[in-house]
Amino acid sequence: MADSDFDLDDFETTSSSGARDDDRFDSVSTDPKGTDRGIGTLSAADGLRIGEDEDETHVRAYVTADNRENVRVGKYLLVPYPDGEKLFARVAALEYRQEYRVDDATEIHSKRAMRREEIEESDYKLMADLEPVAILYEDGDGDPEVDADLKRRMTDRVPKPKSVVREASDKTEIKTGLKMPEDGVFLGHLSVGGEKVHTAAEPPTIDYRLKDDYDDGDPLVFRHTLVAGGTGSGKTHGAKNVLRQFLAGERRYEMDDGAERRAAVVQFDPQDEYAEMHDDNSDVTSEDERRWERENVAHGGHDDTVAFVPKVGGSSYAADHHRAEQVEFTIPFSMVQGKPWLVAGASLNDNQYGALSHLVRRFFKQHGNAGTYEEFKRFLDDPALREELDESGRVHEATFDAVKRRVLNMPKGVFDQNARPITDQIQSFVKPGQLTVVPTYHINNSRATEVVVLALSTLLVEEKLSNAPEYDRIKETPLVVGMDEAHNFLTDADNVQARKVIGKFTDAAKQGRKERLGLFLITQDPQDIHEAVFKQINTTVVLNLGDEDAIKSVNIPSNLEGKVPYMEKGQMVVYSPDNSEPVEIIGLSKCVTKHG
Repeated sequence: MADSDFDLDDFETTSSSGARDDDRFDSVSTDPKGTDRGIGTLSAADGLRIGEDEDETHVRAYVTADNRENVRVGKYLLVPYPDGEKLFARVAALEYRQEYRVDDATEIHSKRAMRREEIEESDYKLMADLEPVAILYEDGDGDPEVDADLKRRMTDRVPKPKSVVREASDKTEIKTGLKMPEDGVFLGHLSVGGEKVHTAAEPPTIDYRLKDDYDDGDPLVFRHTLVAGGTGSGKTHGAKNVLRQFLAGERRYEMDDGAERRAAVVQFDPQDEYAEMHDDNSDVTSEDERRWERENVAHGGHDDTVAFVPKVGGSSYAADHHRAEQVEFTIPFSMVQGKPWLVAGASLNDNQYGALSHLVRRFFKQHGNAGTYEEFKRFLDDPALREELDESGRVHEATFDAVKRRVLNMPKGVFDQNARPITDQIQSFVKPGQLTVVPTYHINNSRATEVVVLALSTLLVEEKLSNAPEYDRIKETPLVVGMDEAHNFLTDADNVQARKVIGKFTDAAKQGRKERLGLFLITQDPQDIHEAVFKQINTTVVLNLGDEDAIKSVNIPSNLEGKVPYMEKGQMVVYSPDNSEPVEIIGLSKCVTKHG
């Protein structure tokens, strides 16, 4: 027979067991009058196993031909047990396997496939590897008159072979399966592979929220958040949307005195973007607003937004892109009294830092709190002081000279400028329900920027942690400290200043729950944030990152780690063990406040 006459359809195919082609069908399951109830069934052909270790678990499902185009890796599925419980699982892998012993790697098969417009799948089966997440069950506490609550537990039983597998499409089942809270701070919508998960409910999307009450532990805002994403990933857009939720009028937190107060947000802003949150987003439509209201998403410009602008040297701040109130302030040199490292520079060793601390204490003992930076420089310029300290053995002359050089090398105009000291404005700097933005874009010296940010942030942290605070307003107000480009200030560096700062923030992170202090760190270089601070972060939100070291540093599960470099703008991975299983979400496509 000529090759042109050859056709596999002329031959009778047999299964791997030798059965004839027409013997392999079940007349009931393929009855055209029947109705499929899912996407396929569990297979025990290669074993069906649930074990304590992930490596011991083996759950596979056969996906019927009509459903193959709709099944994706990461999709959430349900498998019933005979007694009404359900296995909640996700698709971990998909694999085509040959149904019959046919060598498809031949010239004839290849040319036939190349000439067809559609791929013939009849000789193959699609198998889905399932990763069990939890078992869902109803608990009515034994009272038949009480509506049973849907709950979850670890996977401790194996489902039956040929159990029907269906797509999870009920909001309650999905939220319970993933341990997602019903209420809290809105972050985005649950997604798989960049597509939102839809249900038959209204709205059809599934909102992802962070726990924000005291029913099950402390609000997660006080257990700290990290937002990591590269340039153009949408991290500032997303951060604004989250911060706006913390400022919602109805959101309150209980303090030690029993009072419930709104949170104050202090946001350090190196790119001058967050003061725009005062204004509405002109791109938002009435339909957007109605949808957000249905989903209880706070939106619209936050009227109580104030830009506290640091006065530094000859720099000037001129903002015409927002309508927020602008208040100038200066860093008084008196703040150095408790924080000598503000004038230490990056290169002082421990011995030199001890000398600086002694000199600062002696200066303020002589000049009082009104002592200025210029007076301190003149104080160090006294040869008699240098000689006295050297002769007494208190400070060696070489050490004195090293300290003096560092102090004199401070950027000009950081302290005691022509503006009200920030220490005189605490009542308006920290206020319940207020967004305080500290822009630093106008400061053209990175060292000066660092001093401003660290002086204010450590003031807030110290007052929060103090048992005898100088400013009761800070102590008594729930506080979120937001820091953009956090890698510039909380870096892992081997110098005195870095150790002092990291120590302060590590203590703040550890005690944040008790003191109602939350850190909200935003960075494109998470690998540069000191490990001691990083370890205290409970919620990590990861947008697109292209750097391998950065991706590794955020410590998210490997199945989500591989997606990070390919995520589009606004797509995120959320890893918050005390809130939910690790999930993929999509943030709002529009910013709820002005952003541009």
